[in-house]
Order: sequence, then structure tokens, then C-alpha cells
Amino acid sequence: MTPARHLSPHLPRPQADAEALVWFAPTPTSRELVLAWTCDCLAIFFELIQSGGVAFIRRTIQDEREPVIAETHRWPLREAWLTWAAMLAGQVRVNGRGGVVESSGQ
Repeated sequence: MTPARHLSPHLPRPQADAEALVWFAPTPTSRELVLAWTCDCLAIFFELIQSGGVAFIRRTIQDEREPVIAETHRWPLREAWLTWAAMLAGQVRVNGRGGVVESSGQ
């Protein structure tokens, strides 16, 4: 049974000294496992995703036409969980660079 998404956490306001995440265009993957997510009741929600032994955070902006998706770079799983926890604690800013998606260059 899939947990109800509306019971998921909301992000707090980032702390003044919070580091900003950098967002990239999505990178295609063959298999993904969504490990955690924020509530999707707002226009923007986030997912922690594992794929191929690494993990990343996906940001989805719910637009009326189609969702706008961006992803962080890939981290080892432990580092991704630490970044996710910091994000939920307001220690990481999620709207870095005005929310502009950058080229991944990968």
C-alpha cells in the first residue's frame, strides 16, 4: 500500500545561512525508487529518489500546462539522506538561482 502523500512533510522557511541547492535538467534513468517526498498540496514538491546506487532530489513545479521538473546532482545514498534531512530542517535552500534549471553538463 502506498502511503498517502497528503500526510507528508512541508518544507520550513530556510534559515538565513542555508546553502542553496543547484538544479539541473532531469537525467534519464532506467529505474527509480522514490524513498521520501514532501506534501504535493503546494505548487512545488520534492522527492528523494534512488537510482543505480546513487540518489538525488527531484523538484516538481506543478504547472497547469505540464509539470516543470529539475533534479540535483547525484550523491552517494548516505549523503543524499543527509541533504534531504537538512532540507526538511530548513538548512538547505531549495530555490537557488531563482529556481532556474541549469544544464547538467553530464
